[in-house]
Amino acid sequence: MNIIPKPVKIIEKSGFYKLHETISVKRNEETENIIEVFGKELNIITDLKLETTEKDFDLQLVFDEDIPQLEGYQILVNNNGIRISSGKKAGLFYGLITFLQLIVNNEVPFCEIEDKPRFQWRGMHLDVSRHFFSIKFIKHFIDLLALHKLNVFHWHLTDDNGWRIEIKKYPQLTEVCGWRRNLEHIPWNERNNSNEKGNGIYGGFYTQEEIKDIVKYAAERYITVVPEIEMPGHTSEVFAAYPQFSCREKKLEVTAGGYWPNLDIFCAGNDKTFTFLENILSEIIQLFPSPYIHIGGDEAEKTRWKECPKCQKRIADEHLKDENELQSYFIKRISKFLFEKGKIPIGWDEIIQGGLAKDVVVMCWRGDGKDALENAISTGNKAILCPNPILYFDWKQVEDSQGTFGVTTLKQVYEYDPVHIGISKENEHLILGAQANVWTEWMTTNKDVEFMTFPRICALAEVAWCKKDNKNWLNFLSRLTKFKSILDKYNVNYYS
Repeated sequence: MNIIPKPVKIIEKSGFYKLHETISVKRNEETENIIEVFGKELNIITDLKLETTEKDFDLQLVFDEDIPQLEGYQILVNNNGIRISSGKKAGLFYGLITFLQLIVNNEVPFCEIEDKPRFQWRGMHLDVSRHFFSIKFIKHFIDLLALHKLNVFHWHLTDDNGWRIEIKKYPQLTEVCGWRRNLEHIPWNERNNSNEKGNGIYGGFYTQEEIKDIVKYAAERYITVVPEIEMPGHTSEVFAAYPQFSCREKKLEVTAGGYWPNLDIFCAGNDKTFTFLENILSEIIQLFPSPYIHIGGDEAEKTRWKECPKCQKRIADEHLKDENELQSYFIKRISKFLFEKGKIPIGWDEIIQGGLAKDVVVMCWRGDGKDALENAISTGNKAILCPNPILYFDWKQVEDSQGTFGVTTLKQVYEYDPVHIGISKENEHLILGAQANVWTEWMTTNKDVEFMTFPRICALAEVAWCKKDNKNWLNFLSRLTKFKSILDKYNVNYYS
């Protein structure tokens, strides 16, 4: 059976249940929305249609309180049809995704399946600052996450190369900060030194109505959208319109390409900086029901803080040791605001420097992630693993393929385990899960993103869903060969 991610338990039996042109589903008001969404996915890969009925049904969805796991489900296929059971709607949806993969030539093999995920956080990240992607593609991307039973879409909405989300209190964030010189004909890392006027402007942003639409679309597929608003670094685009919140108060141009080191960051000594960010986050909170808000925290160069009288005064007034502790002050102050609003902050693992704020979730990305993981759990903080390079999908898949930096193969992704050797059983619960990151400096089109993401996302799905002892590389390859026929139905431009 070409199911990805592989279920916990499959008992294959002799025989098939034959589906006709229309699959009849037992009518149930509680599951109408699930069936409606499933029908859209069914239409992508088959010619089958759905109809609801009171009797003589092929498929029924059953709530079973004896299946307590939020996303767990069971499937039974026999002469009587297909029965999918779960204690929760999310489990029923994942059961339908598995059912979708069971259909071959309008037949479903007789079987019993018991399944549940290993981790609660099974994520994919997409950077839309470096290159902007349409709402249509974002929905397509979310469809593909759902197909792999991934349940978090980490939306990297702001960075040095463009601000991508409408904030009504500060309209210039999108009117000015969302646009840059169009130097797309020049290699990424050569653009910042270019004096060319460029071919007009490049950019874009999502309106708040579009954001709400995406959040709703994802929720219907049991995917949580986690927004990221970068701070205190990776924020130079903001200073194209609001330079007063930087240390130098100098108006900058939104950079058109590679920008390193990113020296201009939010001024931590200016109370108005925090008012500005809290006003932004207040609107973000209204748009995203996610319990989590990602606040960045990575690669914050401290040069400007060392030179800034306001920041140095803050260090003295707060009795801080140095600029690392100033970053900790910054993150803790923003985190306190979010906690008071009922949100849990997430930050890249640099937020550990200078002291880690209590209850903030650490996203471990540097190296293999183990050092950051150990630092996080030592203070009781939870962690998500997304190590560079293993789960960075901007890296090449093989040496002569598209991509940058080094090579991260499909096998390396598949064999990664978020629970590092040496992590005690009693601390494993602090590991929320894993995600892969798609940084788009060198991905200018939808097809570029697909090519870099697939089929490595298939391996990620098993990393996040399957227990370590339920994984087998050769078995995965066999299933992947067949699974690619489903990706073909979605018109995915995968690396082959």
